[in-house]
Amino acid sequence: MRRFAALAIKLGTSTKTNDKLEALEEYFTDAEDADKVWVIALFSGRRPKRTVNTTLLWEWCRELTGLPPWLFEESYHTVGDLAETIALLLPQPVSHSGDTLTYYLGRLSALGKETEEEKKAFVQQCWASMDTDERFVFNKFITGGWRIGISQQTVVNALARATGVDASVIAHRISGDWDPAITPYQALLSGEGGGSELSRPYPFYLAYALEDELSALGEPAAWQAEWKWDGIRGELIRRGDTIFVWSRGEELITEKFPEYQIFKERLPVGTVLDGEIIGVEPAEDGGTLPFAVLPFAALQTRIGRKNVTKKHLSEVPVGFIAYDLLEYGGEDWRGRPLQERRTQLEAIVSAMGHPLLQLSPVIRFDNWEALAMARGGARDHGSEGIMLKRKDSIYQVGRKRGDWWKWKIDPLVIDAVLVYAQKGHGRRSNLYTDYTFAVRSGDQLVTFAKAYSGLTDKELAEVDAFVKKNSLEKFGPVRTVKPELVFEIAFEGIAASSRHKSGVALRFPRINRWRRDKTPADIDTLDALKKMLELYGK
Repeated sequence: MRRFAALAIKLGTSTKTNDKLEALEEYFTDAEDADKVWVIALFSGRRPKRTVNTTLLWEWCRELTGLPPWLFEESYHTVGDLAETIALLLPQPVSHSGDTLTYYLGRLSALGKETEEEKKAFVQQCWASMDTDERFVFNKFITGGWRIGISQQTVVNALARATGVDASVIAHRISGDWDPAITPYQALLSGEGGGSELSRPYPFYLAYALEDELSALGEPAAWQAEWKWDGIRGELIRRGDTIFVWSRGEELITEKFPEYQIFKERLPVGTVLDGEIIGVEPAEDGGTLPFAVLPFAALQTRIGRKNVTKKHLSEVPVGFIAYDLLEYGGEDWRGRPLQERRTQLEAIVSAMGHPLLQLSPVIRFDNWEALAMARGGARDHGSEGIMLKRKDSIYQVGRKRGDWWKWKIDPLVIDAVLVYAQKGHGRRSNLYTDYTFAVRSGDQLVTFAKAYSGLTDKELAEVDAFVKKNSLEKFGPVRTVKPELVFEIAFEGIAASSRHKSGVALRFPRINRWRRDKTPADIDTLDALKKMLELYGK
């Protein structure tokens, strides 16, 4: 556990990818095999379920420290992270157990079935035998707040360097539905233990945002252009007599979309499609698809629910827009050129003839100017931009430059004033970096969005100083501040929402720029937001 805690701290504090890569490579070279499997699992989204209520952790920590509730709460608000607060407040350890990462994660998994007293005894015993870093990581496991800024691709690259196996092969073998508690390390990396062969998905190929001029891409004829849809990137798999649906986050979500079971009768055995899960509604005649694509906010009503009811199925039916063909006839097609994959994909979708399974339409263009003009109408198609793919490109693993680019439409923007601030987490735990913004409605300010990205470190420090000097009220970790700082908020989409006071919900809100040239009297109104809802939302 001490070795893993040191790794986690190094990964969490380092800002250089090479340093993270070297730390992971060293770990995968020297650590115990069982612990390596858990590290792969942790960094690919397979986190242990939370088995202890956080309120109990507060109580157990206060019992050991003797702190009054108000002082514990003040400490928590200052640090900004419960796991770190407890790790810092606990007395020095009386011993060190030397138990492995596998032991602790195994015990935590079984803890859910134990009594409160048994949970308390185990947790406090662990605290007494761990140093501060170990406690911090252990507490993160308990609270379910395990988050470290490292990509799965970095883990894959580190494994490739430690084992000598090609990174694309590693990425495929660790995909799918496998249990770190029972999967041996060698079996996982050999492809014999990575879950069911029937259900195993392929790693997704991801595009970089287009930053250069279109002309830098060369001849337009070498490129295929498609609309970029705003749904859930997924893989639709037919192997044996079963349909599987995977999200880009490697979550098996078949049961969330029972509509897709109809494809089991028509999709050829041994076929894997890469595409977009989208909410649909009847379309007007003349569109590029036989249905209209709903905003992502509509699809969110079906995400995260344990049971999808008939009401959800009727209110937000789903379709699948196919982008690519990854497997056909049980054979891996990723190494074939895009043109060949696309031709076969067209034949598959045409033969199926089902209205809910559609090809991603290709945008016809003769020159870059024509494509730029087409992009201007993306929102009319329910699209968030254009995907550009080199026609001779193979299907790679992870985010790669050169062959696939995403060219998103310009975001919607609105000017707003900062009204609430809260401290961040991790490196930002001592700074007010999480903000709530408001627009004007008559004489009132109405909150409509939260954002925590888009400012430089220097600007964050300036806003933090302003918040500390101009706080009006305190609600736990949240501070009400004088409404004086104006920012331009950018977002990808807007939808009606009964859960928000403003009546709207934004898609991917972030700070676009600090409007130092504007005063609170210059901010936009709630009516302006609602006008955007009429034009671009549902």
